[in-house]
Amino acid sequence: MMRKTSVILLSAATGAALTLFVTQPRAVFMGSSARAATADTYRQLNLFGDVFERVRSDYVEKPDDTKLIESAISGMLTGLDPHSSYMDAKSFRDMQVQTRGEFGGLGIEVTMEDGLIKVVSPIDDTPASRAGIMANDIITNLDDEAVQGLTLNQAVEKMRGPVNTKIKLKIIRKGQDNPLDVTLVRDNIRVRSVRARVEQDDIGYIRITTFNEQTTEGLKREIGNLTNQIGGDKLKGFIIDLRNNPGGLLEEAVTVSDSFLEKGEIVSTRGRNAEETQRRAAHAGDLTKGRPVIVLVNGGSASASEIVAGALQDHKRATIVGTRSFGKGSVQTIIPLGSGNGALRLTTARYYTPSGKSIQAKGIVPDIEVLQDVPDELKSRTDTKGEASLRGHLKNDGDEKTGSQSYVPPDAKDDKALKLAGDLLHGIKNSASAAPTPGGDNKAAADRPKAAN
Repeated sequence: MMRKTSVILLSAATGAALTLFVTQPRAVFMGSSARAATADTYRQLNLFGDVFERVRSDYVEKPDDTKLIESAISGMLTGLDPHSSYMDAKSFRDMQVQTRGEFGGLGIEVTMEDGLIKVVSPIDDTPASRAGIMANDIITNLDDEAVQGLTLNQAVEKMRGPVNTKIKLKIIRKGQDNPLDVTLVRDNIRVRSVRARVEQDDIGYIRITTFNEQTTEGLKREIGNLTNQIGGDKLKGFIIDLRNNPGGLLEEAVTVSDSFLEKGEIVSTRGRNAEETQRRAAHAGDLTKGRPVIVLVNGGSASASEIVAGALQDHKRATIVGTRSFGKGSVQTIIPLGSGNGALRLTTARYYTPSGKSIQAKGIVPDIEVLQDVPDELKSRTDTKGEASLRGHLKNDGDEKTGSQSYVPPDAKDDKALKLAGDLLHGIKNSASAAPTPGGDNKAAADRPKAAN
């Protein structure tokens, strides 16, 4: 009996996953209507076979059979939704490397929009960020080759390569009359997913840029370092900055959330069949020992970031500050296809916050909205359209929401969201949804009846 090994994946752009689970094939019992539908499906497959043979025999040049099949598979998957895709063997290997947080490339998170490559976010301290690549930039050419017609994985593969090699990008940027030509030198990208510093002498600021295999350990390390550096008696609380974090590993999102919780549900994933529902719960052991937490989000906070923000918000464990998040509420499963055959990235479930809410195409709504003051020259390109704007996205009940500010001032003194977070922790400003005080009532929303879905 063949086993299918699957990997749960969450990301707004490119990414990989670690958590493995094995599912057994289901027994299939078909009635007459199911048999008729199956017969119709096989007739359609015969049509595909006829087209395939006609292309092989009559196309002006002899095509590569492997490429024909891969293109057909890729077209089938990309026609489902913006996050399902086919990875050939090399792309699959690259994805596994990226999961470990180290690869040769530019340091840029991207997605596909209208056949072109759109920048979700440059990764801090990489060739992309140092060259001034910005969120919402559109990449039209790679080394003078148009990206139109390439899949997202093919474009990513072209941007990666040996360290110290060059690549030229042609970029369209809102507010610029002419395309920009930017030459980057590939580097060994070690994705340091967690960075920290002391704010105002008594606040621990922690920025999480992505969710890879090192994220939870990095978070634990920085919480310990900040607590020791500031002093437990002096420490007012923590600011967790998830702005422009495109997501990453589901398991890391769960364990990061668990770091701040004592009990209760963190997230549930629900597939097409009821038996596929999975719930992840917190374990005792809040690493911050109940200190107040502020979480910063914006239009570039997606997927795994939204799981963390949603869990802490529903549990009243943190105050969410900023602008509405991206709204990617779906789960991708990585299905290896055997040696040398790559893998499928297939959307297999939606995820729900502890209160039973789906954020798909809606996003996390902050407890306190804060809009940044944007320089005039950047005003035309500081909003992220969000999941609801992506062609073929999974629909959600009710009104979908799209468009949210994603600008983060480069200088902390101009950062209105960061300043408000500090004021909240110092008690200068209050909110109806303010972060709990140490020893306060942190009763989780998961402990109350869940909303029906």
